[in-house]
Amino acid sequence: MGELVDRVDEQDRVLGVVDRGEAITHHWLHRVATIVCRDGEGRVLVHRRAADMSRFPGQYNFMVGGAAEAGESYEEAAARELTEELGVRVPVRFAFKFLCRGEISPYWLGLHEAVVGEDITPDPDEIAWHAWVTEDELREMARRPTFVADSVDVLARYLNRGEAARADPLP
Repeated sequence: MGELVDRVDEQDRVLGVVDRGEAITHHWLHRVATIVCRDGEGRVLVHRRAADMSRFPGQYNFMVGGAAEAGESYEEAAARELTEELGVRVPVRFAFKFLCRGEISPYWLGLHEAVVGEDITPDPDEIAWHAWVTEDELREMARRPTFVADSVDVLARYLNRGEAARADPLP
């Protein structure tokens, strides 16, 4: 069995533990924790995913993160993913969550923010390139077809937080 995650319902209540691959295959809801990293100047970290990643290889994103493991809170998953992907341990702050109609499968996405004031050491198995950009530069990058499609919706919600916290039901 691979990565174990909590299978959840439309209200984000745990139904049981399943393999993440199985959750994706069957379009079962599960939890994903992501982080928007900013530097001391307020710029946002953007990265290109490694070319051999199983999901969205070689595409650009402004979030780091991944699936919350079974029994793990969004915040715990975000902190773990930040350390795994960027090699830093800094506080993460929960921003909002919503039911994301993902390109690969639906999932609950918990978005967090972190100020990263130290040097990062991206995991080369996950991140091929990175840079700090302004919000205007990020908006421009998100218009390109090489940007992860799921993150374009998240970016709009993040930049317009008044609308962002609204949950989106599945069709």
